[in-house]
Amino acid sequence: MARFSFYLSISLAVALACASSAAPADPASTAPDADDGTADAVLTRTITALDKQLFDAYNACDLDTFTPLFSSTVEFFHDKGGATFDRDSVIKATRENICHKVRRELLPATLKIYPIHDYGAIEEGEHIFCHVATGQCEGSARFLMIWKRDGERWQLTRIVSYGHRPLTEKEKAELAPRKTAAVR
Repeated sequence: MARFSFYLSISLAVALACASSAAPADPASTAPDADDGTADAVLTRTITALDKQLFDAYNACDLDTFTPLFSSTVEFFHDKGGATFDRDSVIKATRENICHKVRRELLPATLKIYPIHDYGAIEEGEHIFCHVATGQCEGSARFLMIWKRDGERWQLTRIVSYGHRPLTEKEKAELAPRKTAAVR
């Protein structure tokens, strides 16, 4: 049951990374180089900044910031936890399974952004999840998120979280210096 809760937490983390109601004031200031040539630089910076905004709220359990980032009809598909078809269910699961228990970290080199003509963007990548209490990073997953743009407002409409797996001992060792720095 604990492992299922951890995977559910990972799923929710993915969902959180995907949605935002408004772009931050200066997306360029927080965006890594995530453009693989398929998206323009402005779109890449915008989606990268939205990902940061979403997961900063997720990691802090700031549900007031987190909630409006999702469409009311968001669809969230998780290879281990099943499917969810509304924002209220995503928020409830986050509150119960993620808040103050799990922290998400994006692996920036895996982030790719693709435009969707007259709709928004696709964001894909990989991230890791760490237990807040111990600081131990235990799992990894891939994600695909669909963002819809309505004027200046961006919201997550679809999330697919898949490929959940435990981190290898080598990956854990490589993360140890980052984990120690994050705890300080």
